Amino acid sequence: MAERTSAGLLTMMMEPTPAVAMTLPAEVREKLAELELELSEGDITQKGYEKKRGKLLAPYIPQIQGVDPSLQIDNRIQASSQAVIPGSKHNKSRAANTRDERFRSDLHTEAVQAALAKYKERKMPMPSKRRSVLVQSSVEACTPPDTSSASEDEGSLRRQGRLATSTPYQGHGHPAVEHWFNRVIQGSSTSSSASSTSSHPGGRSVTNTTAHAALNANATATALADLMAHTQLDNHSAPPDVTGLSENSSVHAERPQVASVRSISRGYNYNTKVMETADGVPVNSRVSSKIQQLLNTLKRPKRPPLREFFLDDFEELLDVQQPDPNQPKPEGQLMSPLEGEPLGVVTNWPPSLPAALQRWGMTQPKSPCLTALDNAGKPVYTLTYGKLWTRCQKLAYTLLNKLSTRNEPLLMPGDRVALVFPNNDPVMFMVAFYGCLLAELVPVPIEVPLTRKDAGSQQIGFLLGSCGVTLALTTDACQKGLPKAQTGEVATFKGWPRLLWFVTDGKHVVKPPKDWHPPMREASNDIAYIEYKTSKEGSTMGITVSHSAMLAHCHALTQACGYTEAETITNVLDFKREAGLWHGVLASVMNRMHVISIPYSLMKVNPLSWIQKVHTYKAQVAVVKSRDMHWSLLAQRDQRDISLSSLRMLIVADGANPWSISSCDAFLNVFQARGLRPEVICPCASTSEAMTVAIRRPPEMGVPPPGKAVLSMGGLSHSVIRVDTEEKLSVLTVQDVGQVMPGALVCVVRVEGTPYLCQTDEVGEICISSGTTGVAYYGLPGMTKNIFETIPVTLSGVPISDRSFTRTSLLGFIGPDSLVFVVGKMDGLMVVSGRRHNADDVVATALAVEPMKFVYRGR
Repeated sequence: MAERTSAGLLTMMMEPTPAVAMTLPAEVREKLAELELELSEGDITQKGYEKKRGKLLAPYIPQIQGVDPSLQIDNRIQASSQAVIPGSKHNKSRAANTRDERFRSDLHTEAVQAALAKYKERKMPMPSKRRSVLVQSSVEACTPPDTSSASEDEGSLRRQGRLATSTPYQGHGHPAVEHWFNRVIQGSSTSSSASSTSSHPGGRSVTNTTAHAALNANATATALADLMAHTQLDNHSAPPDVTGLSENSSVHAERPQVASVRSISRGYNYNTKVMETADGVPVNSRVSSKIQQLLNTLKRPKRPPLREFFLDDFEELLDVQQPDPNQPKPEGQLMSPLEGEPLGVVTNWPPSLPAALQRWGMTQPKSPCLTALDNAGKPVYTLTYGKLWTRCQKLAYTLLNKLSTRNEPLLMPGDRVALVFPNNDPVMFMVAFYGCLLAELVPVPIEVPLTRKDAGSQQIGFLLGSCGVTLALTTDACQKGLPKAQTGEVATFKGWPRLLWFVTDGKHVVKPPKDWHPPMREASNDIAYIEYKTSKEGSTMGITVSHSAMLAHCHALTQACGYTEAETITNVLDFKREAGLWHGVLASVMNRMHVISIPYSLMKVNPLSWIQKVHTYKAQVAVVKSRDMHWSLLAQRDQRDISLSSLRMLIVADGANPWSISSCDAFLNVFQARGLRPEVICPCASTSEAMTVAIRRPPEMGVPPPGKAVLSMGGLSHSVIRVDTEEKLSVLTVQDVGQVMPGALVCVVRVEGTPYLCQTDEVGEICISSGTTGVAYYGLPGMTKNIFETIPVTLSGVPISDRSFTRTSLLGFIGPDSLVFVVGKMDGLMVVSGRRHNADDVVATALAVEPMKFVYRGR
């Protein structure tokens, strides 16, 4: 690039440029400009350009012999010095007239050609005189030694092309002026090279380098022509102010260097064109339309700025969504907190859950507690209350007395212990869970890790580490299936703390002495167990449940569901957490119930297995999810010997999902002929933090009939309840989840910001205040305060109660007859253009329509 720039300067300096500017006709100057443009675009080589230019200038050479020889010699010497500047390695290796493909820009070439074609069609007349804006390297380099500044009037910057005169000087060959011309030429050449290499790091310019060189050379030559022309007009004129400043304008030394010229307007006025330099100073210039268009094209970068890649919705995202004046708004009164029925007092109620196990283990040892099934659906083992009591005693004694390091016990009361049991072994899990309670240890049930680098188990490992877990209980079969290290021991999983694995099978535990008895204390606020929960971001948190809350929850479930002793319950859910744990492990032992545990592996082979066990064992209660009911419909065959008449309560654990009503209605339609009564289906609403919030009561308890709500989807998107007709397509039909749990206080608060109470026709987050909820997130005091210690307030900011509430993350409202309705969850909430939608609606739509035909609009 340096070679091309210097070569161009040498060619122009060989002829006296000022005289050419004075004597050349307009058509010749126009052809010279076209030649320069062709050279910049690569249409001709440097050698061809020089040859054609020489032919154009040949007739006019005699006319310029009268110019001062000193200026010609100085110009030639200066140009020669510029021409012999050594180039880069790349320039040395290539001939001067070869086209450098590295600097080609198809984007710029197309833009230049399109612009030239546009202006050729307009056939604008060429200007009679061309005055360029000189690219000055600094104010000192571009100001003559004897030029002085005057007033600071900015208005003089916009005067129409008048050159101010100052103190005259005599002589064309003034040494100061010649020295100043040389500095201008050097600064122009240097700036042309610097402008092309400074645009990108490493000196590699993306723009068309040849065009830059030619344009800079042309700008230098024409600027010198203008300067010399005005110098020779008379002996009273001073060197022109090439910065566009008149004698009344002040020159500031801190002004930045001018590297480009920007047009003020997009229109082109060929008579008088107002332009501005890069630092915003307007100047007057008459520039060829093609040259100006080429400058504007080369000024644009090859790649658009990063921001232009994100212009699709960028402006829309910046726009603040204005609320629709016609959107529905809540009109009801401020709701009042809803209180459940009082928690009944039972005279012979055990003081704690371990005390209840002790009572049944000693008074009813033969009573069945739990029956486990294999993958074929056959019972493999039935655990009695007597067996459960003795095995839990052995495990508790072994954990407290036989596990030691350096003659010190490994575990102390209150320590956390991990329970790693598969989903098809409920017997060993129940023994380990109650064994930890007897030893006053805190069980932390988790899932069995599949691989050493399982992403889900990494979060579980983080929970174990934060809980300070050092011991993991498991079965012999489960331990053999875990990944092993080279030493044969269980491998350390990624993100897990170092654990000691202990197998709870019979041969590894020790029978306690006759004089040893586990401590039996009343339920306190100490931690009983920790239940894990995975958030929608993938993080795992531990929810602590106290002994008093565990006992109160069993009491409330017993009262709400009407549990009695020796009832049979079929449990299809995971027995390690949530409703499967509450009904199948805790409340069942409190009431000496018999649990038939259906493993998940059996459900995948035979989805009807739980219905068959209800018929076989004449179960009074079944705990399922709507997915289990849906699978049963898909797999149901004409089995005439199945009867569901023994069921008095079919608990739908995920009844809070809006799409569960589809499975419930379809299941009732098919199995009502098999003895299933409509009032038996009892959906409930629960979360890991609040545990059971509401449940529909069985029919014998004299409760109001179940309700359905047909709601407008448009109203729900604005968090407003509007009853609609079921014939429309844009409606959502939801079922109630029953009444509030006994002894609980429930309210609905606004989703965002301060927890203000909602109005009666407004959807919000359900909050519950009860002694049956979780206590905290283990080791997370900040999140605990936000979820477990919420204080709802009225619109005036007054707290509604002196009791703290727990957020359930359930979105819903309180309907007629004090029934609770749930329309979604906080985790599935989506806000689109200021309107709220729920991810569960997608599932509801897929289950409510025939997916092969159509999908409802508005859902």
